[in-house]
Amino acid sequence: MEKKLFSGSEIVIKTLLYEEVEYIFGYPGGAIMPIYDSLHDYLNMISHILMRHEQGSIHAAQGYARATGKIGVCFTTSGPGATNLITGLADALIDSTPIVCITGQVSSHLLGTDAFQETNIIDISIPVTKWNTQVLKAKDICESIQKGFFIAKKGRPGPVLIDITKDAQFQKTEFLYNRCKYVKNFHPYPCIKEKRIREAADLINSSKKPLILVGQGVILAHAEDEFKKFIEKTGIPVASTLLGLGSLESHHRLHVGMLGMHGNYAPNILTNQCDILIAIGMRFDDRVTGDVKKYAKQAKIIHLEIDPSEVNKNILCHIPILGDCKISLKKLTSYVKESTHEKWIEKFYQLRKKEEEFVIEKDLHPMKEGMTMGEVIKWINQYKQKNAILVTDVGQHQMIASRYFDFTYKKSQITSGGLGTMGFALPASIGAKLGEKERQVICIVGDGGIQMTIQEMGTILQNNIPIKIILLNNNFLGMVRQWQQLFFDKRYSCTELVNPNFVKLADAYNIEAERVNKRDELEMAVKKALGKENAFLLEIVVEQEDNVFPMIPAGASVDEIRLT
Repeated sequence: MEKKLFSGSEIVIKTLLYEEVEYIFGYPGGAIMPIYDSLHDYLNMISHILMRHEQGSIHAAQGYARATGKIGVCFTTSGPGATNLITGLADALIDSTPIVCITGQVSSHLLGTDAFQETNIIDISIPVTKWNTQVLKAKDICESIQKGFFIAKKGRPGPVLIDITKDAQFQKTEFLYNRCKYVKNFHPYPCIKEKRIREAADLINSSKKPLILVGQGVILAHAEDEFKKFIEKTGIPVASTLLGLGSLESHHRLHVGMLGMHGNYAPNILTNQCDILIAIGMRFDDRVTGDVKKYAKQAKIIHLEIDPSEVNKNILCHIPILGDCKISLKKLTSYVKESTHEKWIEKFYQLRKKEEEFVIEKDLHPMKEGMTMGEVIKWINQYKQKNAILVTDVGQHQMIASRYFDFTYKKSQITSGGLGTMGFALPASIGAKLGEKERQVICIVGDGGIQMTIQEMGTILQNNIPIKIILLNNNFLGMVRQWQQLFFDKRYSCTELVNPNFVKLADAYNIEAERVNKRDELEMAVKKALGKENAFLLEIVVEQEDNVFPMIPAGASVDEIRLT
């Protein structure tokens, strides 16, 4: 019997179907056209979202991955199409987001000839991918995609890029799918050592002033329940990194706030007073540690981490516990004793009162004329759905939203943490909403960041995606301006923005919009925006020279955090 042969391009689509892909975010072009031609026959089985820029495609795939826990997929053509992915790849690598990018490439006989739209995307993307490969033969396409999906998701997640030459897309071969279960020399889950677990438990059981730092690793491991059982048994206060927000509900009695440069006063101060620091699924980046030479020198440090390269990279730890924290937390919980640390926790509450007096009250209940970003988040909390997903861009609004948003549901925080990519929020919101159709998606963005990917309003229009866009407009690149005010003698160099009429711009994309510049209109405007069934853009004009506090100045210690 004659074997059935398929084109390489059709094998791409069939493999994605076997990998249970729901959405592809992409932008077609010459070198990937055969794949798009094959996709045409499968559009009743897999959905393609035509973005307006390749960077938008990869950020949408990131948003989808972060909201669902599944792998995000995007397509682009060669040359500029492929290079437009680089920012998103770097973002996904540093924030541990599982995505698979498939790029078209010129035919194999043209490689190295500087052919039209040829770039060496493999060498370009090596530093910003977990794994990449170039496919020259149709027979290798299925195996490469399977391997890519396995690597992207297993262990610490990350981005994969698969570059397929145009002749490989046309070639015909058999289609044989066997789900990848192993990759040579790839060991995604380190073996958990019971000895380390027992050592950590003994240290925890003897501690008088323990503090937990929780990162995104708990969310990526789907270990929120195991984490909650651990903290409630030990009674240890919990501080969160930016990406760790949502691993525990904001109002949990043991949650003491956010760490870092614009985090809460108490956990930053008391990091340098605790006797044990338990870091779970976080990497001690500079925004959390401040001056590493002065960071938690008095404390014994326990580090639960899946990636061996992160252990002792920035901060030396006393007891490393390598492995999947969903498993290691469960083991650790079985060894620790039930405890409470009421006197220690009371210190956090006392310092919280100081922050409330100097910062929080002024942010949420301002007496001055100009509106604050904090009071906007206050009203969003009042009228949002309980399961709402917060998607933020980068800047002052990101910090304010992260500080005050009421996290009550798993996987409810999506932002660009490590790379700090302006323009991330709008396309990421698209991916998040398509991945979680039953959840409200609130995109909070500044007037600078939104204009970097504002063309994705066209994607919202074409696909009728009902996200809620809250645009906080201060007519400045706010965070840069804040630094210029505080550290560069108010020399506002190239940070003031002359903006378009955002309401008219939204109207051109058939998105209902409203502009608010008076406090007495704010509550009802937020209520209206969040109550709409379709997409809505609410532009809120906030005070131009409002700053985000607390703040740890660059190079300072965490206990040198400023309230004003």
